[in-house]
Formats: sequence, structure tokens, C-alpha cells
Amino acid sequence: MADNQFTFENEQFRSTYWHTCSHILAQAVKRLYPEAKLAIGPSIANGFYYDIDSPTNFTPEILTQIEAEMRKICKEKSKLERFELPRAEALELMQDEPYKVELINDLPADAIISFYKQGGFTDLCAGPHLDSTGRVKGNAVKLTSCTGAYWRGDEHNKMLQRIYGIAFPKKDELDAYLNAQEEARKRDHNKLGRELEYFTTADVIGQGLPILLPKGARVIQTLQRWVEDEEQKRGYLLTKTPLMAKRELYKISGHWDHYLDGMFVMGDPEDETKECFALRPMTCPFQYQVFLNRARSYRDLPMRLGETSTLFRNEDSGEMHGLIRVRQFTISEGHLILRPDQLEEEFAGCLELAKYLLDTVGMLDSCTFRFSQWDPANPNNKYEGTSEQWEHAQTVMQQILDDLNVNYEIGIDEAAFYGPKLDVQYKNVFGKEDTIVTIQIDMLLAEKFGMYYTDADSQKKLPYIIHRTSLGCYERTLAYLIETYAGALPTWMAPEQVRILPVTDRAADYAAGTRSALQADFRSEKLGYKIREAQKDKIPYMVIVGDKDVENNTVSIRHRSGEDLGAMSLADFSALLKDVVDNKKKL
Repeated sequence: MADNQFTFENEQFRSTYWHTCSHILAQAVKRLYPEAKLAIGPSIANGFYYDIDSPTNFTPEILTQIEAEMRKICKEKSKLERFELPRAEALELMQDEPYKVELINDLPADAIISFYKQGGFTDLCAGPHLDSTGRVKGNAVKLTSCTGAYWRGDEHNKMLQRIYGIAFPKKDELDAYLNAQEEARKRDHNKLGRELEYFTTADVIGQGLPILLPKGARVIQTLQRWVEDEEQKRGYLLTKTPLMAKRELYKISGHWDHYLDGMFVMGDPEDETKECFALRPMTCPFQYQVFLNRARSYRDLPMRLGETSTLFRNEDSGEMHGLIRVRQFTISEGHLILRPDQLEEEFAGCLELAKYLLDTVGMLDSCTFRFSQWDPANPNNKYEGTSEQWEHAQTVMQQILDDLNVNYEIGIDEAAFYGPKLDVQYKNVFGKEDTIVTIQIDMLLAEKFGMYYTDADSQKKLPYIIHRTSLGCYERTLAYLIETYAGALPTWMAPEQVRILPVTDRAADYAAGTRSALQADFRSEKLGYKIREAQKDKIPYMVIVGDKDVENNTVSIRHRSGEDLGAMSLADFSALLKDVVDNKKKL
């Protein structure tokens, strides 16, 4: 094994360390609250948690007490000993733990039922674990929060309390992590975006349905216009399609069979005698109608269709988070219908566009790529098509990605039901990863919709289809931009680029002369207050107008970074601002 096998650089060791911490947490809870019933306690990407059924509400003060008990358990240096039991004996041992009994009963008949014992505490677990509680540094353990969690993630089950924790081999590593988390909370778009008045929510409207306030709406409008212009330069044809359709459309596409639970349906989906509509969760079957509008030949291909699409997806309530995961969102969606010989070039064009847009907004360097494939062993009939079709599609896509030198990870069982895809992944400030852009190869849906074209040999042939986004979901992108720039968005996309601050009432008339080009702030407060307010609002440029500026016909420019750009003519400042905006500089 490598030299780092017992360090946090090793993912397996890190997971084992945190898994052991979850057992120490469970033991501490049982010591302090014997009536508590234990559910599950795994390690996760950033620490560990344990789900607990307890009449006691685990407040921050109680979490502090549990932490202290965990430190005692670490000092006891109890050995963790693994043992196995037959089913009957396992059920007898766990008879006072109903959630463990349920887990045991759900195990296959031939399953190995294993436990780990540490001191006077025993837990059902497959492991692995450290060999002793003493291996965990007690003063480097922190319980970070307690939230609600349904047993087995099912909202029909009982709500449990989920205690989250983090731990490191050294206290200074814990301190560094907690400091980073505090900085992340300051950048969290769900907090900062509301404070800066980019968006809000209302209970009477519903969860996952954010309201974009004027600032947020302006940013998204700027991004949408820019993306549509960039797509037009690359030969995309703009479409506008309905927000809903009858179930028959989704039955043809396969979404009715594979995605019904994620759709908002109007009418009884089971009653075939009455019309039933659904809000669209995607645009592809709508845009296909553009291709189907008349007969097509090979000369019409590639056909690049783009649309700023509003989509609706019935996400679980527990998944909602600010602007990152919502039920209604707007996306830069597009579909390319093409001949097989055009596939690699068009795929490369989609990737180049996405990378250009992400780079321009300052997010590309933090992106990773995932080649999402099907799982041939998936038991849920999640995918359409034959094994041969999938193997062919994935082989073609892998060759394209390798030709383009894309550094990707493979995600099994992450494909769309009709084809493999390249997912561009991005993490929020807390490390939670989401997909921001996708490029998908589809060799199945064209046949479902009868999308034939006449080739050069006068034969009817089926095209390939690329499903793609260019900047992805605009709401999610705005969330990531707020976090990336801590609210101080680059000037070209900022909702308010300049604020004029007259020093005196005498300068107000002069400042008013710029109203046609710049937004003025004529409040009577003192200049220092106005500057602090502008900095708090993350305004890129402050134009300070005093008596001397009136006399010299100039303006004094200050950047939000604190840099004093000095006095210049309004024409020179306008030219400076135009250069920053037109070239989309990250200032």
C-alpha cells in the first residue's frame, strides 16, 4: 500500500475514520439518552452522521454535551471488535432497536450479519472501522448540526433527527475546516443572495419556486441575451415552444414511462378517456416538431435548435436549496439533429461553447467532467434500447471524449434513459456537487418520432441527436456566481454597474447631467455613508462628484475594491466602462 494509506489523503482511511466517529457518536447518545433508538450512521463526503429517534430535541447545547461524551469515549481507547451472528441471534441482540430489527429483516437470507462492539456498546454494521476508539482525536471532533430526516428517505416514514459531525486527526485541521466553513456560510448564495436582494421566496407560493427580484432578474436577463447571441453566432436557430403538452407527446418520447414521478401532471394520468396535460420537464420532444415540420434532406443537417426554456420538475421537498435546486427553472437548452458523420465535430462545438461560456463567467477552472453511462445490470428498466445500441453509443462517445482530450471520471447508472452524456460538474461553497451543463448523445428518440431525412443516396435514414445545455440552468448559475464572487459580480453582468455619489448639494446638479448614461444617488446622507452603502451593495464603480469635479468638468472614480482611479472626464470613464463590459473582464 502507499505511504499515505493511514492519512486523510487516502479516501478509504478517511471514510473508515469518519465511520468510526459515527459509532462513537451513537455510543455517546445512548449513554446520555438511553431511550434513544438508533437508525443508521454512515460516513459521507464531508464527515459523518447518525439518524436517531429520540423524544429529546438535540439542541446546540445538547450537541455540546454529546461532543464531551465522545471525547471521553475516545480517551477510553476501547477496542472495536467485529463478530457475526445468525439471523435469530442477531434479532434477539437488537430486539430493543426497532430500526436495526427492520434492517436485519430486510437482509437477504444468505447475508452475513455482522456487528461491531466497543466497550459496552454494540452496533449492527458491515464496517470497516479503526481498531480502537483511541485512534480518534477527541478534541478534533465537532458536531456541526442536527436536522430532520425521514427514515430511509421516505416522507411517509417517521421523521428522525440527523446529527452531523466532522473530525480530523489534528485539532488545527479541524480549526482550518471550521474557518473555511464559516467563510462558506458568508458566501452561501441562499444567505447572501437574499441579503443583496437577488431573490426571495414566499410560503404562499411554494417551496422550490423562488422569486427573482429586480437585481436577480437583471443578471439572468443579461446572461440569457449573451448566450442567445453566442448561439446565434454558431448557427443555432431560435425556437419558442409550449410549456405543456398532452400525455401522448411524453408517451412517444418515453418520459411518461421513465419520468412521470418527476412531472407536474394536470388531470388524471390513469384515465385514458380524458385529456391529460403535463408541464414540460424538458424541451426535446417539443423541438423535434421543428424538424418534423416538413420533409428534410441531408442538406438540412446539422440542424441546431436553441431555446431559453422554462422547465418544471417535481423535486422532493428535502432536495430544495435556494436557487440551486428548484421546481421551476430556466435553461439554455438545445438539440442538434445531424448525420452520423457530423457527430464528433458537432459534439466538439457544443463542448467548446460550454467551456467558453463557463470560462467567461469565471467558473470553468472549478468544473470537473463526468462521462455518465448506463448500468446494464440495472433492475429497474431505467433505460431504453438494446445492449448493442448502448455499447455502440458509449463507444462512440468515449472515442469523441478521448479525441478531445477531456479529462473525465466515469459515472455508472448516471446516463439519461435514452443515451450516455457528458456532465459538467460544479460544487457549491459547502462542497455539494451538482451538474451545471450536460451534452448527451441520443441514438434512440429519432426513431420514436419518425425523424427521417433523405440522404445523398436517396435513402431514408435516422439522424443522431445531441441534447445539450450551454450555460445550463440560469438560476443555478446565478447561485454559483454569487458564491464564486461573494456577491461582487463582474461589472458586465452586475445589476448596477455604477453609482454616482454627489459630495455636496452644489454638485448634485452637475451629477444629474449624467442621468441619461449612469444611475445617480442623490440622497442627502454624508459621502462616507454613501460609499459604505455602495460597497455593501457590491457596486463595481462609484462616481464621486465634488465641487472640484464641477469646476474641472471631471468625475472621480473609486472601485469597490477600494482602489482610487482618480479624476477623469466622463467620456474617458465611459470608454473605460465600455471596455470592461464589452470584453467581459472579471472586474
